[in-house]
Amino acid sequence: MSRPAPTSDTPRLSVLISFSGAGGVERMMLNLLEEFARRGYHIDLLLIRAEGEHLSNLPDNVKLIRLGVEHTLTSVLPLARYLRRQRPPVLLVAKDRAGRAALWARRLAGVDTRIAIRLGTNLSAALAGKSWLQRASRILPMRWSYRMAERVIAVSRGVAEDTMELTGLPAERISVAHNPVITPRLLALAQEPLEHPWLNDPENPLILGVGRLTRQKDFPTLIRAFALARVQRPCRLVILGDGKQRNELLTLAEELGVGDAVELPGFAANPYAWMRRADLFVLSSRWEGSPNVLTEAMACGTAVVATDCPSGPRETLRDGRFGPLVPMGDSQALAQAMVDTLAAPPTAEAMAAAVDAFRVSRSADEYLAILGLPKHPATA
Repeated sequence: MSRPAPTSDTPRLSVLISFSGAGGVERMMLNLLEEFARRGYHIDLLLIRAEGEHLSNLPDNVKLIRLGVEHTLTSVLPLARYLRRQRPPVLLVAKDRAGRAALWARRLAGVDTRIAIRLGTNLSAALAGKSWLQRASRILPMRWSYRMAERVIAVSRGVAEDTMELTGLPAERISVAHNPVITPRLLALAQEPLEHPWLNDPENPLILGVGRLTRQKDFPTLIRAFALARVQRPCRLVILGDGKQRNELLTLAEELGVGDAVELPGFAANPYAWMRRADLFVLSSRWEGSPNVLTEAMACGTAVVATDCPSGPRETLRDGRFGPLVPMGDSQALAQAMVDTLAAPPTAEAMAAAVDAFRVSRSADEYLAILGLPKHPATA
């Protein structure tokens, strides 16, 4: 189907992102764009990089505009040319470096396009342990550039507070909008069949972790906690995801004597089918922005346990009301929370209702209100 030709009255929205794969940022932005497009917006999607499977499934009223560059720094000139030619009223930008490039491109173009930058991680926590120079190279450019932005959109209150601290921006320049995590597609995928010998075994409940096998996700603590929990009751652990820690994690499981009860099957195209069938989902991260996998598991009706990391889990779980929060890196506390939750899980209905604010329709309402655009332009 060809893309409908917009008229002068067609509601328009421009979005800038660097597509570097099939990560969480890319997925969240495309969920949002699909909802905007469904409501009647015609969207110019400007790409600094154009990698990733998501780009093949865009609605007809999303126009791909490749800036012809591979790096954010080199995007300033082509982006300035676009802004000067099209003069969009607002530009939504995902990721910090792309946001800074957009601010300088607007200055070069001499246009009055309003710019909103979406930030999806707690940068202070992500930079913890880095050298002074590494921290300064990220924080100082934000302080210099963000004063030119009309709005920063944080994915959680924790990210908003961290951004205020790092940039010096006043609270009124930073808004919080929930990630558009829960879509009809996610709920349909959760219902798809899944075959595995560890499923549907009431004597050995299945514990699930999902994420890149990296330091941020701290799966070593999860495996240590699992080994401790297994002393109290039989259970099994599956961790979905790829990463350079795979061999390290498998070795750790063997050393702890639980190698036969831990499986790392790699990347799963449909993790939601696993989430719906798991008895417990565990988030063991050192830091997040707003942890999508935690929200997804809850949307699938699964009981959860999470570390009280910066930031997002405490907000999502309402200070522990919908799942225990434990200190980061504390395998003893995590193990006990896992055992206790398996013994008395909340209802699936309660878990799904707790994350209703993360439905794509509600998230789109929040974004459009922040951008100063009508929720339903066809009837505005």
